[in-house]
Order: sequence, then structure tokens, then C-alpha cells
Amino acid sequence: MPIDFLTQRLSVPSRQLGEPGPDAAQLDELLGAAIRVPDHGRLTPFRLLAIRGDARARLGAAMADLHARKEADLPPAVLTKDRERFNAAPLIVTVIARLDTHHKVPAQEQLLSAGCVAYNLLLGAQALGFGAQWLTGWAAYDRDVAALLGLAENEHIVAFVHIGTPKDPAPEHTRAPLADLYSEWQ
Repeated sequence: MPIDFLTQRLSVPSRQLGEPGPDAAQLDELLGAAIRVPDHGRLTPFRLLAIRGDARARLGAAMADLHARKEADLPPAVLTKDRERFNAAPLIVTVIARLDTHHKVPAQEQLLSAGCVAYNLLLGAQALGFGAQWLTGWAAYDRDVAALLGLAENEHIVAFVHIGTPKDPAPEHTRAPLADLYSEWQ
């Protein structure tokens, strides 16, 4: 794979994603590639949960209701954003970390493995000609949302990866110069 593929990686804002999403064969290929990540101890400390079709709007409505119960003074615009957050992209893949805190492999390594799955979804979507964005927001860290999605107590949302066809070119943004990020220990 040419390194240009990595240097040209871009996230497409979820609101700029639309139909079509991956077909069944593309989805199998994408998910199969996404799970080929470093996995110390072969724990497979992750799983994937797809949200698509009418389930997107139902989840958004449920999350808005939940958010309104938690914070009664939320502005209407916040609740509208909650309601609409899953409606643009035709596919949202929820990456879920399954952490075994009693295993010799540190929980942080297990979490990072799940994070690699989310990143592979971004790369794989772009390789297949789709756009994608990794999002979290309050819902990714809320245990009531986790329960709504059927997560076990040891499971945590790492990412909602929105995948679809870009309506517009992905915006480039300024990156920190490599010299500001790289050094050598002497």
C-alpha cells in the first residue's frame, strides 16, 4: 500500500455523508479488515454494533429523551442535535471495547486495540470509496446509553463511526508540524 493513502486520510463530517453506504459484500470486507488489529493476549477486546435504517432515528430519539431527563435545562438545539445525530450517514458502526480488568493484559492495551478497530474502519471506508467520521460525544460515555445499546458492565463505547458517501469533498485541516511532535530520547 502506498504511504500516500495514509497521508491523504481525511474524516468526512457525518452531516456530509449520505446514501449509498456499503453493500453487504463491502460491509463484510470492511468489517473483516477492521478487526485485524494488534491484540495482545488474543483477547479480542472489542465487538461491533451496526446502527442503520430506521434504527438510527429511533436511537436518536431515545438519546434525546434520555439527555432531557438527565439535564432538564438543555437548550432545544442540543436535543435536536441528539435526535438528528445518526440520521445523515446510512451506517454507523459502534465500536465497543470489552475490557477484562482482571487479565494480565492491561485494560489500556485492550482499549487501544478497540481504538485501532475504529481507525481501521476509517481507513477501510476510505479505501472502498466511502467517507467516514469517528465521533463520540456525551453518549459514548453515558452508562444509560450503554444500557440502551445492550452493553454489559465491562463494555464501553469507543466510537460511533459514521460511514457513507460524501456529498462534498472532505475538508482538509491544518496539522501540527512533525517537528513539534517528534523527538529522540538520548
